[in-house]
Amino acid sequence: MDAIVIREISPVDNARVAQLIREVLLEMGVPKVGSAYADEALNDMHGAYDIPKAIYFIAEGDGQIIGCAGIAQLDNYDGNVCELQKMYVSSKTRGMGLGTKLIASCLEKAKEFGFEQCYLETMPYMKAAQKLYNKNGFEYLEARIGDTGHYACPVWMIKKL
Repeated sequence: MDAIVIREISPVDNARVAQLIREVLLEMGVPKVGSAYADEALNDMHGAYDIPKAIYFIAEGDGQIIGCAGIAQLDNYDGNVCELQKMYVSSKTRGMGLGTKLIASCLEKAKEFGFEQCYLETMPYMKAAQKLYNKNGFEYLEARIGDTGHYACPVWMIKKL
């Protein structure tokens, strides 16, 4: 694979990003309801992150979108906390360090935006993802904070920035 480029999403990326996210969610057996699969934002990820203190990155290799992740203010929460959102890596490119690079890009921007903590939600059987989050300094929480609407995701983690 050619060099992998991580860059901000542009409007022309929307359809390919939505396709990648839905493919990964189906592959992982994530419920279509109560998860990111049903989010209206999936069809216009560029527009969804074209707001203050939010950014969405894509990873591209050989002209293909092979990964993506973003951050934005945690919904329905008063604290200065962002959420690591919609982070997915193609099954063809897992294990190559791409997840770590996407997390690093997101956390660097989160610090620039002045967030104090970064929160995420995931599924209990996504053990490789949880291991990656742990390796990058995320710790488990006993309960969710904020309200993302993703009630099907019962694993919550947070990292101090």
